[in-house]
Amino acid sequence: MAMTRITATLLSLFILLVPMPASAQMSPEAREHTEWIAESLREMNTIEVGMTRGELLRIFMTEGGLSTGLMRTYVYRSCPYIKVDVEFEPVGRPAHDAEGRVTLVESDEDLITQLSKPYLAWIVAD
Repeated sequence: MAMTRITATLLSLFILLVPMPASAQMSPEAREHTEWIAESLREMNTIEVGMTRGELLRIFMTEGGLSTGLMRTYVYRSCPYIKVDVEFEPVGRPAHDAEGRVTLVESDEDLITQLSKPYLAWIVAD
């Protein structure tokens, strides 16, 4: 009997002292937003180094601003505030033109060589 009382007391203290998970404290609207972000991150994380620009363009689209054919910022199709910076290796053409300038030509076959983590930033418009 004393053991049951001690166990009940310890369990009560545990419930009072251990904070509830953040998701349990969220409003239904905040929980919905959090679930959308989680699903979006899962989708964005399907893009990896070694994939093609064409595969990237299924989930992201080009953004304005400075870029070359081998380096560009892309925005998530479902939210233009979510971005990634991507570098490519050209496929079927040289990386530089006759004057040594980086190519401005892009191809869906270009291979991703570097991919940033998704980040938040304001929209850039040309």
